[in-house]
Amino acid sequence: MHTADEELSIPRAIVTDRVARLRLLTGLLQGAILYALYFSLKEKFWPANNGYLFSPLTMIFVFVPILFISGLGHLNARRMWIWMIAAAVICVLMGVYDIWRIGYIDSNDWFGVDGVRRTPSTLVLLFVTGGFYIAHALVLAAAADDKRIARYPTYFETAWKLIIQIKFSILFVAVLWLILWLGATLFMLVKVNFLQKLLEQSWFAIPVITFAFSTALHITDVRPGIVRGIRSLLLVLMSWLLPITALIVGGFLLTLPFTGLEPLWATRHATSVLLGASATLVILINAAFQGGEVGKEVARVLRISARLACLLLLPMTLIAIYSLTLRVQQYGWSHDRVIAAACLLVATCYASGYLWAALERGVWLARIAAVNVLTSFLILATLLALFTPVADPARISVSNQLARLQSGQVSADKFDFEYLRFEGARYGDRALKAFKEKAEGPDAAVISKRASAALEKKNRWSRQDPDANSQSRAANIAVWPKGQTLPEAFLKQNWGDGGSSYLLPDCLKLQNSKCNAYLLDLNGDGKTEILLKNEQDYGHFVVFAQQTDGSWKPAGSMTGHAGCKEVAEALAAGRFRSTPPLFQDLEVAGQRLHVQPWLNDQLKCNVLRGTMEQYSHK
Repeated sequence: MHTADEELSIPRAIVTDRVARLRLLTGLLQGAILYALYFSLKEKFWPANNGYLFSPLTMIFVFVPILFISGLGHLNARRMWIWMIAAAVICVLMGVYDIWRIGYIDSNDWFGVDGVRRTPSTLVLLFVTGGFYIAHALVLAAAADDKRIARYPTYFETAWKLIIQIKFSILFVAVLWLILWLGATLFMLVKVNFLQKLLEQSWFAIPVITFAFSTALHITDVRPGIVRGIRSLLLVLMSWLLPITALIVGGFLLTLPFTGLEPLWATRHATSVLLGASATLVILINAAFQGGEVGKEVARVLRISARLACLLLLPMTLIAIYSLTLRVQQYGWSHDRVIAAACLLVATCYASGYLWAALERGVWLARIAAVNVLTSFLILATLLALFTPVADPARISVSNQLARLQSGQVSADKFDFEYLRFEGARYGDRALKAFKEKAEGPDAAVISKRASAALEKKNRWSRQDPDANSQSRAANIAVWPKGQTLPEAFLKQNWGDGGSSYLLPDCLKLQNSKCNAYLLDLNGDGKTEILLKNEQDYGHFVVFAQQTDGSWKPAGSMTGHAGCKEVAEALAAGRFRSTPPLFQDLEVAGQRLHVQPWLNDQLKCNVLRGTMEQYSHK
C-alpha cells in the first residue's frame, strides 16, 4: 500500500528503481531487436531469408520480453529463468512448425521471399497470445502463493490485474502515438515536417512503441490500488449485465420448441453464434463470482441470475455441438470446424462444470473455482495440440476430405481442390501433388486435371481459364437477333489490355465464359452498337461503339434493372423501343454526368415481365 508521498514519487521511481530500469531497458532492447528483424525482412537478407530461423526469433522477441517485464519483481531468479526458457522453447517449436506446415505462399506476398513464407501466421500469433496470457497468470499466481497450484483468489487477482495492465498499456501507446501525430500536425501548420518524417521511420516508431508499452506495464504494476479499483468497478458493471443476458438466452431456448431448429441451421453460422453467447455467459458469471469470496455480498438477483446462467450453458453447448455435427456430416471437417470443435471441448468443460456448481446447495457456486483452474489447463493443452501435429486443423481436415473423396461421399467434379491448395497447408499441397500424378482409379483424369489447375493458382480468386481468342468469342457469345453475327474486327480485337479491362465481360478475355450480345442502333446514326453482358451475371450491359479507324471501344454501360432476366429476354425477342432521356446530361470538367431514373421499390425484376410486353421494336 503506497502512501500519498510514495504515490507522488512513482515517476521518479521509474528512473531510479532497479526493477524499473530493467523493465525500461528491456523495452528498448526489444524495440531495437524487432526493428532489426523488420529491416532484414524488408530488405530480404539474413535472418529473414530463413523462415525456420526468422519466425521463431520474431515470436521470441515479441512475447518473451513482455513476459520478462511483467515477471520482474514477482518471480525469483530461478522461476524467472525456468519460465523464460520454457516460453522461448514454446516460441521455437510453434514458430518452426508454423513455417513447415504453411510450406508455401503466393510469391507476391510482401512477407515472402522466393515464394516461401518467413513470418508467423496471424492465427498462431493470436492463439499464442491468449495461451501466454493464461500461462503467465498461472505462473505469477503460483509464485505469489509459493505453490504449484495457487488459491483461486490469487488466480483471480493475478489474471484480472494482468488483463487490465495489458489493456491500459495498449491504450497508453495509442494515446502517445495520437499525441505525437498531433504534434506533427501542429508543426506542419508552420511548414516544419521533421516530426512527421520521424514518425514515419520504422527505426523510430518500433522502439518508441515497445518502450512506451514497457513503461505502461511498469506504472500499472507499481500502482496495484488503482488497478484493483478499476477492476472492481468493471466487474460490478459487467455483473449487472448478467440478468439481461440470462433472460435473453433463456428466452431463446424457450422459443426453440415452437420454431424448431431449421431456422437456426439456415443461418450457416449457428455454431459460432452459440459459442459466442456461451462465452459471454461464462465471462458475466465470473464477473459476478469474482474471487469466490463475495458470495454473501452479491445482490440476490445476481445470485439467482448466475445460477440460472450456469444451467443455460449446457443446452447452449449441446445445440452448438449438434449444429457442428450436422455440418461435418454434410461437408466433412474443415480448418474452421476443427477449431470450432476445440472451442466446443472447452465450452463443454465449462458447461458441465458450471452445472455441477449450480446444483450445489449451501455455498454459492463455490465449485466454479476448481472448474476455472482445470479449464485453464485444458485450454493450454488444446492450444498446444492445435498448433502441433497432434491436432493440426489442416492435417485433420485434409485427411477427412480425402477420405470423403475416396469413399465416394463427394464426387471428383464437386470436390473442393482449392481448399487443399489454400487451407490444407503442407498436407493439402502434398495431396494435390499426389493427385496430379494420379493415372489409375475412378475419375483419375478429372482428379489429375483439377489438382493441376489448383496447384497453378496464385490465390483462391485468380482465374486459370486460357485467354480468349476470336474463335472462342464467336463460339461463346450468343448474338441477338438470331441470325446476326458479330463483326470480325470485334472478335479479333485484344480486350485483355488496359487499366479498365477488368470491367469488361469475361467472354472477351477468357475462353470458358459465355455472353449474350445484342446488335442495336442506340443513337440513331445508322450504325450498329453492341450491348454485351455475361450470361450468368445479372449485372450491367457494356455498350461498344465502332470507331472511325474500324476498331471497337466500350462507350458506356447500362445500369439500373438492365441486367434483369426479363430485360434480357425482351431484348432477345426484340421488345424494346428507343426513348429520349428524361433529363439532359451535364458535362462538368470534361466528365458527362447522367441522371439515372429513380425506380420505386416495388418495381422489381419479377414484375418487369408484364410491363415489357407493351414495348414494340421501332
